[in-house]
Amino acid sequence: MVAPFWGPTLDCPEPLRLAEFYQQLAGGELTVVTEAFVELRFDAFSLGFQRDLNYRTPTWPDPRVPQQCHLDFMAADLDAEQARIVKAGAVPTAVQPEPTTFRVFLDPAGHPFCLTTWRTPSGPSESR
Repeated sequence: MVAPFWGPTLDCPEPLRLAEFYQQLAGGELTVVTEAFVELRFDAFSLGFQRDLNYRTPTWPDPRVPQQCHLDFMAADLDAEQARIVKAGAVPTAVQPEPTTFRVFLDPAGHPFCLTTWRTPSGPSESR
C-alpha cells in the first residue's frame, strides 16, 4: 500500500500568523486552526504549521542553522509577484543566486522560500 502525500509541516513560533501569510501568498483554505497547529488546505495537498517553542530561525546561506526545507512558488512575472508578497510580509534575502529565474525570500518566521519562473511560460522548462 502507498501512503498518499498530504504535504509538509513547517515548525514556527506562531502557526496562525504563518498560515495566514502563506494563504495571502498562494490561496487555500484554513481548515484546522488550534493554538498549536494550523492546516492550510489546497486541492491536492495541505501545508501544516506547528508551534515549536524552541524554534530557531534559519540563517541561510550561513549553515549554522540550516534552512530545514524551503517551498517554491511559480510566478510568471517575478517583479509583480515580488511586490505582492513583500506587501504581505516576505523579506528578500541579501543573497540571490539566480535572480532572473529564482528569487529567495524569508517568510515571517524566517523560513527561506522562492518565487520562480521555472516551468512557467516565461521561464525555462527543462529539469533543474
